[in-house]
Amino acid sequence: MPAPRRSTPLAPRAWQRMLSGRRLDLLDPSPLDVEIEDIAHGLARVARWNGQTRGPHIYSVAQHSLLVEAIAAGIEPLLDHRARLVILLHDAPEYVIGDIISPFKAAVGDAYKAVEARLSAAIHVRFGLPAEPPSPLLKLCKQADRMAAFHEATRLAGFEREEAVRFFGRPAPLTRAVEELLAPRPIAEAQEGFLARFRTLQTG
Repeated sequence: MPAPRRSTPLAPRAWQRMLSGRRLDLLDPSPLDVEIEDIAHGLARVARWNGQTRGPHIYSVAQHSLLVEAIAAGIEPLLDHRARLVILLHDAPEYVIGDIISPFKAAVGDAYKAVEARLSAAIHVRFGLPAEPPSPLLKLCKQADRMAAFHEATRLAGFEREEAVRFFGRPAPLTRAVEELLAPRPIAEAQEGFLARFRTLQTG
């Protein structure tokens, strides 16, 4: 009598199916599986500050991305559209890995960074940007990101001003137009706003 056939265990799934129909491999992402509609859909549904923000709507990573790009343009008004697109996409990997807050990043160490870096490179290549942006642009993005975090912390996340200064530094005030990007928006509005800004920058 033949021995019973043993089933071969399936390898752990390392991909996510997107609403576009793409299957994005998180460990070895291909630029061909990256779609801006998937990014906008995901980022509009990922909450900054783990959702611990004031207002009837989450403050999404999509809105944060718009805020950081606007702040960076205020710091360096001569930024070209490709540089501004890099900044708009600075948190794009979070459409699949989520927004990991800084205290948790400190707790888990650097394990997530390799996955984040590969996703970021695939996203950049998909849209005709350098896989690794130049250091001065990354430095500017980090500066704008910290400024955005300060204003989000104090306006939305319950931080006292001096507490936020200790963590994020003391930023310059925002213009009225940029301040409007701090108002939490409905998901559909945040998604469309991100998509519209992407398309404007992509066409130059």
